[in-house]
Amino acid sequence: MMMTATTMSAQDKKLFTLEDLNFGGNNYANLRPQNMWLTWWGEQLIQQDVEACYTINTKTGKKTLLFTLDDINKWAGSDDTKYVRHLMNATFPYPNKPIVKLGNRKAVILLDFKAKQIIWQDSIAGQQAYDWNATSRATAYVENHQLYVVDGAGKKHQLSTDGSREIVYGQSVHRNEFGIDKGTFWSPDGSKLAFYRMDQSMVTDYPQVDIFPRNASYEPDKYPMAGMTSHKVTVGVFDVKSGKTVYLQAGDPTDRYFTNISWAPDAQTVYMLELNRKQNDCRLVSYDANTGAKIAELYRETSEKYVEPQHPIEFLPWDASKFVMQSQKDGYNHLYLMDKSGKQLKQITSGKWVVMEVLGFNLKDKAVIIASNELSPLQRNLWAVNISTGKRTLLDNGKGVHRGELSATGALLFNKYQEPTVPNNIEVTSTHHPSPITLLKAADPWAAFEQPIYENGSIKAADGTTDLYYRMVKPHDFDPNKKYPTVVYVYGGPHAHNVDASWHWASRSWETYMAQKGYICFIIDNRGSENRGRDFEQATWHQLGQVEMQDQMKGVEFLKQQSYVDTNRLGVHGWSFGGFMTISLMTNYPDVFKVGVAGGPVIDWKWYEVMYGERYMGTPQDNPEGYAKSSLISKAKNLKGKLQIITGYNDNTVVPQHCLSFLDACIKAGTQPDFFAYPGEEHNMRGHASVHLHERITQYFEDYLK
Repeated sequence: MMMTATTMSAQDKKLFTLEDLNFGGNNYANLRPQNMWLTWWGEQLIQQDVEACYTINTKTGKKTLLFTLDDINKWAGSDDTKYVRHLMNATFPYPNKPIVKLGNRKAVILLDFKAKQIIWQDSIAGQQAYDWNATSRATAYVENHQLYVVDGAGKKHQLSTDGSREIVYGQSVHRNEFGIDKGTFWSPDGSKLAFYRMDQSMVTDYPQVDIFPRNASYEPDKYPMAGMTSHKVTVGVFDVKSGKTVYLQAGDPTDRYFTNISWAPDAQTVYMLELNRKQNDCRLVSYDANTGAKIAELYRETSEKYVEPQHPIEFLPWDASKFVMQSQKDGYNHLYLMDKSGKQLKQITSGKWVVMEVLGFNLKDKAVIIASNELSPLQRNLWAVNISTGKRTLLDNGKGVHRGELSATGALLFNKYQEPTVPNNIEVTSTHHPSPITLLKAADPWAAFEQPIYENGSIKAADGTTDLYYRMVKPHDFDPNKKYPTVVYVYGGPHAHNVDASWHWASRSWETYMAQKGYICFIIDNRGSENRGRDFEQATWHQLGQVEMQDQMKGVEFLKQQSYVDTNRLGVHGWSFGGFMTISLMTNYPDVFKVGVAGGPVIDWKWYEVMYGERYMGTPQDNPEGYAKSSLISKAKNLKGKLQIITGYNDNTVVPQHCLSFLDACIKAGTQPDFFAYPGEEHNMRGHASVHLHERITQYFEDYLK
């Protein structure tokens, strides 16, 4: 009877579809691990739900209703500008005041939920580059290319008049490199706004086309390619009280990058990291926020390869004369304590591991709260680091991948984490004496389905010494006596990794789908990927794809040693840098890989953008050998296996020139790749198009690898 019951239970298990597994699928949301949306109101933990907000006792975990959606709409009134549809984006900007900030597409409101009334509102929500300061309640935004500020009293200031597609104000510059993701930066008190102005009139247009109108329309995109003319950026500072703007006197902006803008606590000084075009000389410079005059160069870091600033300096909340700076100068990203003159007072963290994030500070303990991979290259753990003693206190269970958010004083932390067999757990703890209270232990959302086997291990890189970590996904009914077609999934590029100690070893859902269809999937993080230190990342400098391929082939050697891997049926798939790697492997090792699917692939780095491309490859003029070696145009003649290339027809990251040029080279060489384009899609397929994409990728392996 027991065996019968077990058999019946196994037979009852469901099989996945892409509608279940893919983020664009119609059942995807139901198969994600259970979650809670949390935020802080000072030291009070708040759960944001669709129809209610709750306070959570951080010692017991007990929830108490704070207010409902009906309450909010009753207190706010019911006209269209005030109507709130859900409370998922509710925030509590003032630690000691019963005020909630809510918004919809038409308005942002501050509502006093004890007095039960709106105390402030604006009517410019939904504008481009919307940036609100809680202290002054001033808002910066972009409308019709022009930058505006509306102060807390509702007075509107127009900061620009010459904004256009070519003169861009208040938005991200340098193509989102160097940690840049926005273009406006409020001073702490909201009295001044630093902002970017980008002149890209001299940058060549890439001729994107919108095919959907009856007469397809021209939609040019400014795209500075490696070795070609780049844009010029300047930084303005607007004083809300005087209504005047000054520009930082940083000198000629030609072939320079201005990044990681930050403010002194007193709003009198602006700090900026400045990088030359070769990206090997980085300087921290201070400016007078009232005049724009340069005050001093506080710090300089140079490299024979590249310096990559990604984090603004952060002043100590208890000492405005000192700040924390992040740098890889000792080989790993660590924290340094500096004074305002730029003198290094101490190195706060050190070791052969990486500080991955600064979450903030515990004001009472005078500690900085960080995420690091000190315990394992595969983990992300949270620590309190005492600034004066350097003592580190682990704030979590020492396993898995943890992400947290601090309360206003940094005394408390909520922490969401995964482990390979833990879909999602949420805890709240003190950052002084960690004593976690569990708020959520998510059940396995896939419990009703046949699940693959997820494994993890390491092999040596091609240098014979460096550990590389892999994930292997096997069919749920894996039989070691059978031989399985195997697909190597690859990304391989900088600022990304594929394998870590999160749920299922960070497996992508598509791997589960493939394993269900009888494939083994193998994924390894080669040298050049992130979070392993400067030398690990810079091993690929000036020769992208070469070291990465050597390491991936070490993975193939490992696969060939496994009796259950059918080495006559090896496939490879990747997107973006992974598309570049897929075609690189298919054409450099044409007798190894039978089938490949390359999405959005870089074909030649001379067609990629200035900032990223030149950091890793230099310019085509300065590094012709490296560009020639990495280019896939000359490799088109080597193609033997079945290769499908897929692109978004309107890809503005890896422009279609890459794919089309490779197709042209294949035509001339007489090789026969397949090609598919998604009209209207950019670098990644959005919405349900992603389901179609992954079905297409799967079908290609089904047709030619099985």
